[in-house]
Amino acid sequence: MKKPFSTFKAGAFALLLLASGGLKAQDKPHNVIPEPVKISTSKGQFFVKSSTTILIQQEEARTTAELLAARLNKATGWNFTVKKGPHQPNAISFSLHKNPVDELGKEGYNLEVDANGAKVTANQTGGLFYGMQSILQLLPTEIESNTAVKKDWTIPFVKITDYPRFAWRGIMFDVSRHFFTKDEVKRFIDVMARLKYNTFHWHLTDDNGWRIEIKSLPKLTEVGAWRVPRIGKFNQLDAPKDGEAATDGGFYTQEDIKEVIKYASDRNVTIVPEIDVPGHSMAAIAAYPELSCSKDPKTKVNPGSKFAEWYGNGKFKMLTDNTLNPSDEKVYEFLDKVFTEVAALFPNPYIHVGGDECYKGFWEADANCQALMQKENMKHVEELQGYFMKRVEKILKTKGKKLLGWDEILEGGIAPEATVMSWRGIEGGIEAAKLGHNVVMTPSPYVYIDFMQSDRTLEPPIYATLRLKKCYDFEPIPEGVDGKFILGGQANLWTEGIPTLAYAEYMTYPRCWALSEVYWSPKEKKNWEKFVTKMENHFDRADLAGINYARSAYDAAIKPYMKDGKLVVELEAEIPNLTIHYSIDDTVPSKFSPVYKDPIQIPEGPITLRVNTYRNGKPIGRMITLSREELVKRSK
Repeated sequence: MKKPFSTFKAGAFALLLLASGGLKAQDKPHNVIPEPVKISTSKGQFFVKSSTTILIQQEEARTTAELLAARLNKATGWNFTVKKGPHQPNAISFSLHKNPVDELGKEGYNLEVDANGAKVTANQTGGLFYGMQSILQLLPTEIESNTAVKKDWTIPFVKITDYPRFAWRGIMFDVSRHFFTKDEVKRFIDVMARLKYNTFHWHLTDDNGWRIEIKSLPKLTEVGAWRVPRIGKFNQLDAPKDGEAATDGGFYTQEDIKEVIKYASDRNVTIVPEIDVPGHSMAAIAAYPELSCSKDPKTKVNPGSKFAEWYGNGKFKMLTDNTLNPSDEKVYEFLDKVFTEVAALFPNPYIHVGGDECYKGFWEADANCQALMQKENMKHVEELQGYFMKRVEKILKTKGKKLLGWDEILEGGIAPEATVMSWRGIEGGIEAAKLGHNVVMTPSPYVYIDFMQSDRTLEPPIYATLRLKKCYDFEPIPEGVDGKFILGGQANLWTEGIPTLAYAEYMTYPRCWALSEVYWSPKEKKNWEKFVTKMENHFDRADLAGINYARSAYDAAIKPYMKDGKLVVELEAEIPNLTIHYSIDDTVPSKFSPVYKDPIQIPEGPITLRVNTYRNGKPIGRMITLSREELVKRSK
């Protein structure tokens, strides 16, 4: 029987849309962070059942498959195991290409989900791991539950081709300012690996604690790993008192280090250790005072007391000598011992040697340093750091390692094969790249996740503010720079004000969700509004997983300025489709208060501005309260 014309016409139109790829299903929202290179969805979903098989075709895929099985078992209460064999119906399978696919590189993957199951293919195991992470993000939110949940476990029909924009996608974690246990470090690595980060920069030594066992130099952990206990704001705490016991701290044994390295490797994460020299070495000097110019036997590991005066523009004076002596051959013998043991532990090619914020005042006053400058025909004391770093690079080369340092290593002459981390903005990275050095872009205005996330009245105050959208807008390749020298980038988490893992997570997420798209996703695929939708889904997932995070992105931004002698305030919401309500009449803003539309002129007098953001008539941000006096201060 012939179909009515209208039905036939509608059916033909649908087929035409399908054939042309125009069906909106291809634009169906998904929650994969970071955004994949190519993703298309179609109608339908694969049901994961207790009978579903997890398959591997090569033994190398087993670790990833077992990680998936463990996550599924916890959330479903079922008992998945991993088997070896070709893909079959009702299976989730992992396989490596016999002939590598150039497009995928080392870390890319293909994921295809249809009625027969889910199939992940890749050139190397890193790609399989990332394909597995995308499967987890496509599963219902309850996959993050730590107890069994009864529900339909579905994965939408999808095709994904995905690979990273940058090879270096990292997070730096400072364990010197506050010590974090081995298990806390492993958890931090596990959570970052979900976002396809592949580099964990482990800041192991600084003025406030030496955290890695060096067997040939036992005092580094016997003395250098411990400081007197203090609670409160760093740089404002009391200095150690004579006879006071140093009981706060800890360190990682070499067996701990090996365990963490293996844990990270299973999650495609490389660990880059940092031994910060020649400055930031007070913990080492407390253990071995003869390493400094001052040779002060009373040097203590700093507990967060003030030991420097900062003058702005990077200028400062150290009140206590925390710098290794570049003119003393015993310093290089010490470093040779340290790097021998560090190099033997860490399989990656890099060792980070710091090089930042090195005060040279004690060098200027030291006769041996001055004699070395004269011998080497140095005109400026900064050249001593260049000399020191070149000596360190030679030591590292004998261990088969490459030198990596903060951008201060450009001063006084950079070591010939050094890789530079550009942290004081992007300028150091530009200079290094133009000199032909590889660069990791990590500029503080965009990626220092120890900075405040919202208004300073709502967050514990620290040096600066870094909002979520500014992270998302970061572009690692500066204009006019050859991208081949930019390895990638990373976020840096300094822990002066971060004493617990929960707070470390609060400072890291969602800013590192945003940065994961900066480092992984194609530049043209980034979309702020789409990211926000995914982020809100990940809030729910993090709640179930017990991962802490900040909701500071919902808070309004307040920008006061003076115009024609009048105080004016602009308000801004970085999350789309929020309404900003405010008051200047000493009432608490509600949905009945004025809605911000245009800049507000603040009258003279004892005025207080109160601001909050709303969605659908309900408050979603935190109320910000600022006096007129404070607004005037901020306008300058």
